[in-house]
Amino acid sequence: IFGIDQNGLVNEWNNKAADSTGYTQDEVMGKNLVEQFIAPEYRIAVKTVLDNALQGTETANFEFPLFTKGYERIDVLLNATTRRDAAGQIV
Repeated sequence: IFGIDQNGLVNEWNNKAADSTGYTQDEVMGKNLVEQFIAPEYRIAVKTVLDNALQGTETANFEFPLFTKGYERIDVLLNATTRRDAAGQIV
């Protein structure tokens, strides 16, 4: 599981994300997910899915490649969900 803020910067990175990519939480926090970890040919599509989730439109089962620390390309199945506070507002 990973999360981004309104600017596309990583603000959540769990142990599974670290194990899958080789990047520790300290290495990715505050970095631009799309610009630094997504294959160039998928950046626009991934950014669109993530931007939509940040606006309340969720996407299920979106597949895209992510680069590992060892520069390997792994396929990720993304369920982009909107984070909401207790009042239902997007955060």
